[in-house]
Amino acid sequence: MPAPPVPSDDLTQFGYRQELRRSLGGFSAFAAGFSFVSILTTVFQLFGFGYTFGGPLFFWSWPFVLAGQVLVALVFAELAARYPLAGSVYQWAKQLARGFAGWLAGWMMLLGCVVALAAAAIALQIVLPSVWSGFQLVGGDPSVTSPTGATNAVLLGTLLIVFTTVVNAAGVRAMARINDIGVAAELIGVVVLIGGLALFAVRGPQVVVHSVPVSDGASAAGIGGVLASALMAAYVLYGFDTAASVAEETRDARRAAPRAVLRAVLVSGLGGLAVVLTALMAAPSLTDGELAGHGLPYVITAVFGDTFGRIFLADVAIAVIVCTLTIQTGTIRLIYAMARDNALPFSARLSGVNPRTGTPLWPAVVSGALAIALLGVNVGNPTLFSTITGTSVVVVYLAYLLVTGPLLVRRLRGRFPAEPGLFSLGRWAVPVNVAAVAYGVVMIVNIAWPRAEIYDLAGSGSPWLLLFPVEFVGAALLIGWFCWLRLRRSTTPALEPAV
Repeated sequence: MPAPPVPSDDLTQFGYRQELRRSLGGFSAFAAGFSFVSILTTVFQLFGFGYTFGGPLFFWSWPFVLAGQVLVALVFAELAARYPLAGSVYQWAKQLARGFAGWLAGWMMLLGCVVALAAAAIALQIVLPSVWSGFQLVGGDPSVTSPTGATNAVLLGTLLIVFTTVVNAAGVRAMARINDIGVAAELIGVVVLIGGLALFAVRGPQVVVHSVPVSDGASAAGIGGVLASALMAAYVLYGFDTAASVAEETRDARRAAPRAVLRAVLVSGLGGLAVVLTALMAAPSLTDGELAGHGLPYVITAVFGDTFGRIFLADVAIAVIVCTLTIQTGTIRLIYAMARDNALPFSARLSGVNPRTGTPLWPAVVSGALAIALLGVNVGNPTLFSTITGTSVVVVYLAYLLVTGPLLVRRLRGRFPAEPGLFSLGRWAVPVNVAAVAYGVVMIVNIAWPRAEIYDLAGSGSPWLLLFPVEFVGAALLIGWFCWLRLRRSTTPALEPAV
């Protein structure tokens, strides 16, 4: 017999009670995952970065990353059907691994979400000064690799996070309405962008098989550059699990959440792949340095003209706002999910749900404050974008690995049988899970590799800068271990799996 859907007013089988308002449909769940990924935000944010490293060949990092993330999403879809709970990655890891290992996935995902929130917010700097120079509030060079551009990015990002915090605190319906409208606008924008770039293409799709210098006098990119350029696709294609993180607010979550997770990664991945390909086909030049220096905004204004280009960039700005809003939504649900298990400091306050808005208020405030603080310590830092981006990828991929790894162990021990009526990989479960784990390990090593072009643009040679992601993870593990010990001594066994 098919497993019954989780009743909207009863989560007792998992040890919880329904506190959040179950008012989201399948599209809103998909929209949560899609707008966390946000093609227009992340591809615009890092296109120039990817091209600088790999030239046209950086296109091939996309199919590899998309294939790997689809494997991860298939594994997550199974878990979303079994455990339709707020907090997704934390809840899944908690069910699969007891003790510190299960808690650690939630802790790392929380840190990754805060870093991602800051990284998404500063993407406004890529777009708004190109729409109107008045958005460069501090004056000077608007490039994010300049001190004035980085400072302005922090200012714009802070204002955006204040706005998203207010909206998230107002309730899930306000968030969902803005998110649904923003996702619709982004989907239309992606279709228009792909169609327009393809229509005005000046070269064929074979551009992606040729290695050319990215600027006059530069050398063509090698395999090392292509590997480094994978940071762009890796950064774009994570966060789709947010579609499952709002499961306690989604109707018929056992069926809606797995579909939403898979649709979010597939639509985002295929759409982003098409944007990258058509942008390379339509760019006026591949070697004048403009594509590497200014990325997609350069292509948009060159192809569509100044007026239409600015209108389209305004649509991209909307996507950035919605992306930041949704990342914070997922972060709030994660904080709430961990706090109600007494798995965070100050859990009693963080687990509270405002009776009027039906949303966790303090997690909204805390997540916003932490992201703004992270931006604040990077004022004027020209490596702001690449450092925060690379670190967020490493931390989130590690959190994903702490889910796919323990699940593989349970499968190999025969302790994860299929449940009738729920999404299942069947006989492909073990091969897909093995490939998902292998992909996660490869990408963590690749992105964390100490490349000066990512983590030390000034060329200081400082090992502290080059190893920043490793140091961040090490500090996170150390702090997390002490937090875990303190929580174990002072709380009830709610940290253990609920089922």
